Amino acid sequence: MPYQFGALSERLRRSEPLYVGWSTTAHPWLAGELARAGFEAVCCDMQHGTHDETSATAAVAAIVAAGAAPMVRVPVEAGPMASYMLDSGAELIVAPMVNTAEEAQRLVEFTKFPPLGKRSWGPTTAFNLYGIEAPASYLARANDAPLLAMIETQQAIDNLEDILSVEGVGGTFVGPSDLSIALSRGAHVAPSAPETHAAAKAIGDATRRHGKIAAILALTPDDARTARDNGFQVIILGTDFILLRDGARAFLDAMRP
Repeated sequence: MPYQFGALSERLRRSEPLYVGWSTTAHPWLAGELARAGFEAVCCDMQHGTHDETSATAAVAAIVAAGAAPMVRVPVEAGPMASYMLDSGAELIVAPMVNTAEEAQRLVEFTKFPPLGKRSWGPTTAFNLYGIEAPASYLARANDAPLLAMIETQQAIDNLEDILSVEGVGGTFVGPSDLSIALSRGAHVAPSAPETHAAAKAIGDATRRHGKIAAILALTPDDARTARDNGFQVIILGTDFILLRDGARAFLDAMRP
């Protein structure tokens, strides 16, 4: 059954974790397969993945057709692209490297209609994707689409309370690799290190105190379990290429004597 417009924001009102697939490969079929595998939501990565606006738009449609909620991580400082991906049917935007309340406010202006923001009207693709015929029904729910600010630098940590206080920011998203680089002042990349988990938990705790969504990328099952135990509501489970690689290895290992 295809995904229904607005269902993600309703799902996030429940307290149980939401496990998300991560699509880095610019092919809609692979994004759809993640949805068919059982992920309730799939996020297309335009920052570090190979998705561009064409592939991400096609992947959003494939994810919806497979019955999951489409999410998109846009490039750094890509407010116009965030607006475009919402027009294309994305139900949640992840914005990387948000370091100040002013940067968060600019993103709100691109992703929210008045009175919260200044988003321009033009969601024709979303109308076609979801079978929406009444513009008023889309407008009434469009601002419910969460905007998650990625907290992954020391500057962002220092400004976290101000970022969370921006109306229209729906929550935070921890990038553990960049967070570990920031914590170590460039000494190492250690997304699974105890100090990284501790810093991530502090970010998540602050986010929930504001009544907002705490999200994180987990690169291993142990990281995912730790994130769940630490109270994160949205947990990305690896990436498409990690799942492909590990699945292939497991199959080959099973065939070896």
